[in-house]
Amino acid sequence: MSYSGTSSATPPAVEAAGAARPRPQRAWMAGALASAGLLLFALAGQGWRMPVLLILGMALGAVLLLTSFGFTSAYREFLLYRDTAGIRAQILMLALATALFAPVLAAGSALGQPVTGAFAPVGVQVVAGAFLFGIGMQLAGGCGSGALYTAGGGSVRMLIVLIFFIAGSFWASLHMGWWEGLPARGEVVLGDLIGWTGAVALQLGVLAAMWIWLGRVAPIRAQRSSQSTSAPARDRTLLLGAALLAVLALLVLLVAGHPWSITWAFALWGAKAALLLGWQPDQSAFWNGDFQRQALESGIFEDITSVTNIGVVLGALAAAGAGGRFRPRLSLSAASLAAAVVGGLAMGYGARIAYGCNIGAFFSGVASTSLHGWVWIVAALGGTAVGARLRPWFGLRN
Repeated sequence: MSYSGTSSATPPAVEAAGAARPRPQRAWMAGALASAGLLLFALAGQGWRMPVLLILGMALGAVLLLTSFGFTSAYREFLLYRDTAGIRAQILMLALATALFAPVLAAGSALGQPVTGAFAPVGVQVVAGAFLFGIGMQLAGGCGSGALYTAGGGSVRMLIVLIFFIAGSFWASLHMGWWEGLPARGEVVLGDLIGWTGAVALQLGVLAAMWIWLGRVAPIRAQRSSQSTSAPARDRTLLLGAALLAVLALLVLLVAGHPWSITWAFALWGAKAALLLGWQPDQSAFWNGDFQRQALESGIFEDITSVTNIGVVLGALAAAGAGGRFRPRLSLSAASLAAAVVGGLAMGYGARIAYGCNIGAFFSGVASTSLHGWVWIVAALGGTAVGARLRPWFGLRN
């Protein structure tokens, strides 16, 4: 989920090095805000939570775009060049979110409703899905939230990725029964096992150790970044983005009753599109679950994750317009288009069987002290190493 040469969103550090600041694109900004206003009006009849979630989604999209906070290129740059800036920003975000989430999850309720964490079983399907997702995000050039905010920022390629991400998510939903039959240990939540205070202390200790280790690795990148005067500014921007995203994620938890997630909505959108094409959900065990069936029978604007995702797109569009950074590029090589298709399908399939992407499984899982979040990132880094090697086959730069 980051700038990788395929997004129209120019990183702030790159802009700072330019000779002139881009002029605001008021038409795009106004269009995004007008669309948000109309949607807020349509959501008003559902109470206060949905409109607030739309606004929080817009704030998330704006922060993601303006800080170019990401996962995809951060993993690749660390594995290939030992550039630690993006990884350290993620560690800060995880540490803050862990500390912020714990009191809420321990209480079990907030703002008059039950609150639960991002908990999922630890099993073969998480490992397989995260590994596949790691490959896919390197070919796609972004992950779930990255596809949303860069598409909102004007990336035509990411719109293609998003379409096939949705298709892959629906495809995987039809196979969930098989995947869930593979060996799994069930949910392992550190907060329940050792208490929330102990779980927070343990995770913060692990994250601190990782931060210190990365500090020892960082000098290796000195030669690569010595020519760039923008690197320190970029690093500060990423850390600011990490702090803002952690706070916004807490607000999503309080309002939605569960942590920030992305990819459930993609599976739902794919299923609704399949319904229009004549698909019958009666034979699908997954879509006959109570929650899934109700979501299928309800409107998109009644789904929490869908509304938040739409907010991310609109927030990124508004921020891109305000910064004069909405610059769609229509020229795509056949190889790049193929990578977008394959990457989108792989991410969609992998995210569904692994119970989420970098946000829903890794970030929200770890912040909830769920062991599956830690397992997810280890497997995804393995997929990232493979995906990075495949990128040149599709004409993509590392």
